[in-house]
Amino acid sequence: MPRTARPRRRAALAALSCCVALGCGTGTVPAGARPTQPPDVPAGSGRGVVTWASAADRLGEAARGDRGYRLVVRTSVGGSGLRVRLSNAFGDQPVTFGSVRAGLRRSGAALVPGSNRPLTFGGAPSVTVPAGGLVLSDPLPGRVPAGSDLAVSLHVTRAGGTLTGHRTALQTSYVSDGDHTAEESATHWRRRTGSWFYLDAVTVRPRRGTAAVAALGDSITDGWHSTADLNRRWPDHLARRLARSATGTVEGVANEGISGNRVLTDGPGQSALNRLSRDVLSLPGVRTVFLFQGVNDIKADPAPTAAQLIAGYRTLVDRAHAAGKCVVGATIAPFKGWPEWDPAAEAARRKVNAFIRHGGTFDAVTDVDRVLRSPRDPERMLPAFDSGDHIHPNDKGMRAVADAVDLDSLECRPG
Repeated sequence: MPRTARPRRRAALAALSCCVALGCGTGTVPAGARPTQPPDVPAGSGRGVVTWASAADRLGEAARGDRGYRLVVRTSVGGSGLRVRLSNAFGDQPVTFGSVRAGLRRSGAALVPGSNRPLTFGGAPSVTVPAGGLVLSDPLPGRVPAGSDLAVSLHVTRAGGTLTGHRTALQTSYVSDGDHTAEESATHWRRRTGSWFYLDAVTVRPRRGTAAVAALGDSITDGWHSTADLNRRWPDHLARRLARSATGTVEGVANEGISGNRVLTDGPGQSALNRLSRDVLSLPGVRTVFLFQGVNDIKADPAPTAAQLIAGYRTLVDRAHAAGKCVVGATIAPFKGWPEWDPAAEAARRKVNAFIRHGGTFDAVTDVDRVLRSPRDPERMLPAFDSGDHIHPNDKGMRAVADAVDLDSLECRPG
């Protein structure tokens, strides 16, 4: 069945601004609303579909109070009832948000006039998130366009201890002192940052039947070596392909990559097995998990055996299936030329890839290895796709990864 035509961006902006003029969505309940359930919430809890997400991690700086963050993110699927999820998953102290707003970005830190509106939490304008907790805002009336730059502005009134966020955003966001969340100009948002803080998901209510895919991965999924501020990570390219598709129902894309991440052991970020529930299964509307991970395991010292990594894949797939998700597996790309490559790691990569292709564990397979490898030397990445470090694709390679995904495979059901 063909898709319903999406509203044009201009119409969506008008709807967003109209809601501001009418004064809808402004909470009047006193501060102190209780946060929603922590990361062990049931899979896919809450209404809506994730339109943007980023894996939270422990950042190497202290959390601070009276600090403002204007975080720029790119939506995938459009819809009404925008909600944001704030994470203190790695915090060892509570964090209080005195004001949270969402608006459409015009350029830099400046917003589209009339689009910047306050979010509430249980009807309250502020919320305290306990150490290790998450909070989901109330829905915001009005429609948010697909493929748009959304600016979520936070004012942290009280915080300390460990700071939660995502280090490698490859997107410029902005920092201020004091509360300037209501300002639509860039006047007080002059300090730039390449990380996201506290914000780990944005959801909307799209048309009925719409779903999302969550890409669980490492630095390649995180977008390392793609051009910053241009949304050229491979999940961004995938989101654009899905938006152009006329037949599928999967439109939302959640990028859950962490640079250096592994399947089996914690390191940069918790392992894929340890963060699966929070980073993937708790996101609303996720139908499919796209697993593209394993190279950091097999090049580690000491490295797990191929059999151990395969067992980790099986466990992850079993858990995703138990939560009602489909799992697409991606083969591990070649990385000869990277300093940690050696013949033993290459042998493990080949064994693992044979399992991914033929083991029957995954619901579908995307053969990234076949797409990125050099025909002349299958142990190396094709030079046209190589960023220069022999493990991370460049912009062209990122697009090749996204183009290799069979969109129909994202529509599958576990069975």
